[in-house]
Amino acid sequence: MIKKIPLEEAVGLPLAHDITEIRPGQFKGVAFSRGHIVQEEDLEHLRRLGKTHIFVLQLEANQLHEDDAARLLAEALCGPGARPAGLPREGRVNIVAAIDGLFRVNTTALFEFNLLGEVMCSCRHGDIVVRRGQVLAGTRAIPLAPSKELVDQAIAIAQRAGGVFSVLELFRRKIGLVVTGNEVFSGLIQDGFVPAVKPKIARLGGEIIEVSFCPDDAERIASALWALKEKGAELIIAAGGMSVDPDDVTRMGIEKAGAHDIAYGTAVLPGAMGLVAYLDDVPVLGAPGCVIYAPSTVLDILLPRLMAGLKIDRKEIARLGHGGMCLGCSDCRFPDCAFGKG
Repeated sequence: MIKKIPLEEAVGLPLAHDITEIRPGQFKGVAFSRGHIVQEEDLEHLRRLGKTHIFVLQLEANQLHEDDAARLLAEALCGPGARPAGLPREGRVNIVAAIDGLFRVNTTALFEFNLLGEVMCSCRHGDIVVRRGQVLAGTRAIPLAPSKELVDQAIAIAQRAGGVFSVLELFRRKIGLVVTGNEVFSGLIQDGFVPAVKPKIARLGGEIIEVSFCPDDAERIASALWALKEKGAELIIAAGGMSVDPDDVTRMGIEKAGAHDIAYGTAVLPGAMGLVAYLDDVPVLGAPGCVIYAPSTVLDILLPRLMAGLKIDRKEIARLGHGGMCLGCSDCRFPDCAFGKG
C-alpha cells in the first residue's frame, strides 16, 4: 500500500524510492535515496525538484520493493562471466562483464523476459568482445511494488536459460596461417594477408605459430593444413583462393585434407566467399580476398567466436545475414557499429 503524504507533513518519514534530480547538461542522479528520513532542511530541495508530496510504502505480503526485485532479476540474468554491478540505483541494476571475452545474449530468453511486461531488461549487442567491468545490460521492475509472482516468473525464465547474458573467455589459441596463390608463392606480388590479419589476432590474444605459403595446388594446400595441425595449431586460417575462379583451389584443398562440416559461403558482405570447416576438432577459417583491403569483414565476425570455442555451422552462418552488411564507412569504427550484430 502506498500513502501519499503532503510535503509539509513528510518530516520524519522514510522515502519509498530514490528521488532523481536532473540538471540539464550538468547532472542526473539520486538526490535522495530510498529509506532517507526526510528532514526539515530537505523540504526546499524537494520543492525545487517539483515535489509537493512524498510516498510512504507499506508492502503487502505478495509484493517486493522495486530495488529488491531489480537485485533478484539481475542475479538471475547473469550467466558465466557476467555479474551485477552493485546495489540498485533508482530501481535499476546494471550487469557488467566479470572477465574479458565474447559477450553472448540468449535473445529468445530475453524476449520472453520482456514479454511479461512489468519487468524489463535491455542490453548492448551481443557477439562483441568486451572488457572486464564493461556494462552489458540493465534491468528493473516497472512498478514501484511488483508482485512476487511476476518477479518469480521472470527469474524462472532467466534461470531456465542458465542466465540470459554470459561472457566467454577468449582462449590464447595457437594459430596457423596458410596463404595461397601462385603469384604470392612465386614472389611476383607481396603478400598482404599476413600484415592485415596479424594485428587482429594479436588483439584477441592469439599466437601465430607458423605461416605457410602454397601455390594454387589443392594437394599442397591439404598437406600444409595437416602440417600446421600436427605442429599444434588450434585454429587454422587459410587465405586466398576462395572465389569461383577456376584457379582458386583453396576450398578444394580443404576438402582434400578431409575437413568435415564444411560451410562455404556466408551471409556477410564483405566476405560472402568465406568458409568454415573442421579438420578433426581444429576449426579452419577460409578467409576471402577482401580481408586484405577491407577494414572489417566476415573474418572479424567469426574469428572471436572461434577463439571463444563456439562451434560455427551453417545455421550460425545463416543468422549472420541480419546485420551482416558492412556500410564501408570512411571512418571505420568497427566493432562500435552495427556490422555483425543481428
